[in-house]
Amino acid sequence: RPAPTATAAAAPAPPARQLTHVLRCEATAAPPLRLRSGSFKRGIALSTGSFLVYETYRLISRFAEVHASFKVEEVIEQADYLYGSGETEKLYRLLVQHKNSEDAELLWRLARASRDLAQLSSTSTEEKKQLVYEALEYAKKALEKNESNFAAHKWYAICISDVGDYEGIKAKIANAFVIKEHFQKAIELNPKDATSIHLMGIWCYSFAEMPWCQRKIAAVLFATPPTSTYKEALRYFHMAEEADPNFYSKNLLFLGKTYLKLNNKKMALLWLSKAKDYPAHTEEDKQVQKEALELLNSI
Repeated sequence: RPAPTATAAAAPAPPARQLTHVLRCEATAAPPLRLRSGSFKRGIALSTGSFLVYETYRLISRFAEVHASFKVEEVIEQADYLYGSGETEKLYRLLVQHKNSEDAELLWRLARASRDLAQLSSTSTEEKKQLVYEALEYAKKALEKNESNFAAHKWYAICISDVGDYEGIKAKIANAFVIKEHFQKAIELNPKDATSIHLMGIWCYSFAEMPWCQRKIAAVLFATPPTSTYKEALRYFHMAEEADPNFYSKNLLFLGKTYLKLNNKKMALLWLSKAKDYPAHTEEDKQVQKEALELLNSI
């Protein structure tokens, strides 16, 4: 919009002419009415100048917002490419530069990158703990910026679960209620997100197989401790598979493991075989293949 810029360039001249006119009136003892008229014109000129300055500021602000939005989209595009390529360290270095961002999409990706970096075998124990807590802070901030973002809910729940490993059984059980709530919210916001559905299945599986001693602790600490069943876990794992078939080696593994818990060996063999044959792209895929093979040999 070039017109306002051109006007702004020409605007300073009228106030200068009016000011000269007023000074001349004062020197020749001009009538008061004429002086007031000059002052009035000067006021109009200054108001016009102020308006043009304001409009210019608005244009610059709008341009800055568009530029910032474009930059965010560009960073997200780079981040998604690096994530898809398995470049965990490069991804973290890219995103941590934007840790003070106000954008939820950037922040939950940073939470995920921090967690992924913590999971690497090359990461020291001390660094892992630091990254786990950092990831939670980024996920929390993402949620604060946009409560309607399903991924922010998902990664907040994941990060709370990770932090529980450092805070003892009491905190872990207490956090379970919060974790379930955010996984369910993520599914509600995006029913097609297979990962959120799978993680809800993991939640159910974990509490279905909770050891007796931990159940006792939970019963003492909470009037109604978190509980679930293998059937409920199985339902979520199948829902995840329906949402995105063959999307994750671990979902295949847990389908097999859950069928084993339910004493259905035929279906367990089917899903464990699929997990064993799943192409190994990550360290986790390799671990899944190993566990699936061990379970198959034990049946």
